[in-house]
Amino acid sequence: MAWDASSRYQHRREVSRYPSDMTDREWAVIAPLLPPPKSGGRPRRTDLRAVMNAILYIASGGCQWRMLPKDFPPRSTVQGYFYRWRDSRLWEVINHLLVMSTRELEGRDASPTAGVIDSQSVKTSESGGLAGYDAGKKIKGRKRHIVTDTLGLMLFVLVHGADVQDRDGAPALLKAIRHRFPWLRHLFADGGYTGEKLRAALHGQGDWTLEIIKRSDTAQGFEVLPRRWVVERTFAWLGRCRRLAKDWEKTTASSTAWTLIASIRMMSRRLARYCYPT
Repeated sequence: MAWDASSRYQHRREVSRYPSDMTDREWAVIAPLLPPPKSGGRPRRTDLRAVMNAILYIASGGCQWRMLPKDFPPRSTVQGYFYRWRDSRLWEVINHLLVMSTRELEGRDASPTAGVIDSQSVKTSESGGLAGYDAGKKIKGRKRHIVTDTLGLMLFVLVHGADVQDRDGAPALLKAIRHRFPWLRHLFADGGYTGEKLRAALHGQGDWTLEIIKRSDTAQGFEVLPRRWVVERTFAWLGRCRRLAKDWEKTTASSTAWTLIASIRMMSRRLARYCYPT
């Protein structure tokens, strides 16, 4: 996509406060997916749109919870909603629904039949928690293991130690998405997923087919590999949220939640542009 005057107008952020705040059209996409107030007790007084804006502010800017500006709801309130929705797996549900809606918007079936799998090693901080050493990338930290469809939409993410090889982490990831996307069976992957060990681990978890796309031995310099560039572009999209520049979280559950929030942020903006045109 050329970054010209037309595309700049299409991607403009007309907000009165922070660039990370949702527009009215983006909120119209997200609002129906959030849980309603509980019956009984005192009525809800917290504005969920303000809570979502606060979470997106932290995701986009990468700041600490204590640096949340005072014009958002109290930090403890925003944290409470973040952890509550994380533990109830709401972020996974929202991401799943937005993936299907975005695919239908692009003229595809809601459930994909083919995808691309890859991982990204990132450093961790001194907060502790699960970590490992990736000898290939020379990084001590964790891996974000994701599967995307052929459009680059993130279907699911699994966070584990960086010392887990791709072929060892793939079975757990594919097992997690087996029932979420029942028609997904063909995967494009790089050379890290070759070998009988992975095929044996996938035995009994569905009829998966892996297509390994390798770089040509005669290639010189940079080479765009078919299909594999899709997942690399997805990592670049997710990287626009500075919270993901490094894994700051103590738990893998929070790491997973922030990755899902980055994916939700991207898809909600895409849906808002085309479903609620100006």
